[in-house]
Amino acid sequence: MAGGLKEFLLRGNVVDLAVGVVIGAAFGSVVAEFTKDLLTPLIAAMVGKPDFSAIAFEVNGSKFLVGNFVNATISFLLVATAVYYFVVVPVNALMARMKKEPPPADPTTKKCPECLSEIQIGAKRCAFCTSQI
Repeated sequence: MAGGLKEFLLRGNVVDLAVGVVIGAAFGSVVAEFTKDLLTPLIAAMVGKPDFSAIAFEVNGSKFLVGNFVNATISFLLVATAVYYFVVVPVNALMARMKKEPPPADPTTKKCPECLSEIQIGAKRCAFCTSQI
């Protein structure tokens, strides 16, 4: 039983998936910090607000942090854009390059040398002009 588990865990796709998840989480945190610390203050400086994370409103004592949601949305859009342009587009291009065209089908007809009409490839006499092929 333990041998089967060990074999399953050491298969390439499980290890690759684990590495991908770890790298994806690290990339997500880098993009979130980039958004929070650099991008939103830059945008806020252009529109006159001090910081998106400071945008909030209160209803019956409950505080709604709208700015944090804006930061998270911008982070998501940046991650989605990066994944699309750095993963999806190159993989699609690679798959299109690797895709092979099927070989052309063998011809089933040929032209008659006398009347140039289409006849079956195995015909010995033209059905149109009756010349012998």
